[in-house]
Amino acid sequence: MKVLLVNGSPNEHGCTYTALQTVASALHEQGVETEIFWIGKAPIGGCMACTACRKLGKCIQDDVVNTFAEKARQADGFVFGSPVHYAALSGNLTAFMDRAFYSAGKDTYRYKPAAGVLSARRAGTTAAFDQINEYFTINEMPIVSSRYWNMVHGAKAEDVLQDAEGVACMRQLGKNMAYLLSCMEAGKKAGITPPEQEPLVRTNFIR
Repeated sequence: MKVLLVNGSPNEHGCTYTALQTVASALHEQGVETEIFWIGKAPIGGCMACTACRKLGKCIQDDVVNTFAEKARQADGFVFGSPVHYAALSGNLTAFMDRAFYSAGKDTYRYKPAAGVLSARRAGTTAAFDQINEYFTINEMPIVSSRYWNMVHGAKAEDVLQDAEGVACMRQLGKNMAYLLSCMEAGKKAGITPPEQEPLVRTNFIR
């Protein structure tokens, strides 16, 4: 089993990384393989609504999003981490997730557990937490929770380590993710299959 952890911060080894690394360490202790995927500093363009990905099987903007999508197809679970600057996900991570979730297709993510992790100096994390979870629910991904909302606080990486409750929340998140993955693996071995998909119905509000 492997969990892909996405670092959506422009700082490769800052507060968000520290939170994700804590989750990864807890997953390792439970025998789960991990990889932290940094989206980098380069600007990431948003979705152009061109729908070319439906024909290409990948985003027409060939950048870090497509690199991630290939890894995502092989992953069993996900943790997406973001700094919170203005009570929302980072701009780069928002563009990244918009394109990564649309262009890779639902089959890449459906029924794979996911969690969001937020990092802020002080506030804005709960609004960003609502935002990040929207990506998971629309893709039929089980959301993994912890003992509190998945957030840490601090202006620097070393500050995060002083947030005892936040760090404990990250550790528990890793344990909970490993537990759910193990349960799902046991279900597969017992012959439990995913639910049958109903035909897609689209309802327009304006007629």
